[in-house]
Amino acid sequence: MSRFTKTHLLLAVALTVSAFGFNTNSADAQDLVNTSGASGVAINGYDPVAFFTDAKPVHGDFKITSKHRGATYFFASEEHKSMFDQNPDKYAPQCGGFCAFGVSVGALFPVDVNTWQVRNDKLYLNLNPAILGMFNKDIDSNVGNAMKNWPGLVKKNAMMKEGSMKK
Repeated sequence: MSRFTKTHLLLAVALTVSAFGFNTNSADAQDLVNTSGASGVAINGYDPVAFFTDAKPVHGDFKITSKHRGATYFFASEEHKSMFDQNPDKYAPQCGGFCAFGVSVGALFPVDVNTWQVRNDKLYLNLNPAILGMFNKDIDSNVGNAMKNWPGLVKKNAMMKEGSMKK
């Protein structure tokens, strides 16, 4: 895909995403998590541990929860909750649960849980199957770019949220 076409595709995705919107939850400047609605639920209520143990998305139980980085995670079992509580950064999705490819290009996009993948013991989610394909074409470079861009996106969006709260 030419750079020109890729840029236009990303612009189209960004415009589409802005039409649908998504929420963020930020307990402080270090935290930025993609959450659903005012409830602050991460990964649309899916159990983050299940991606590792069951190798598939599994809905969590709203009665079995933990908080991490200001977001609420649901779990399918007490065992999964315990595993998460012992090491939440192992199981929480990378890039705050935002689209990993989006973060690799400096943007925050929502995700489709069906694009999940565990690579090098890290959970990654993406916007849709086409974006997942782009992410996987050069996974090492895209992961590196995402990790490089993430702190700046956290800082920028934490400041934007603080600014909107002051109004």
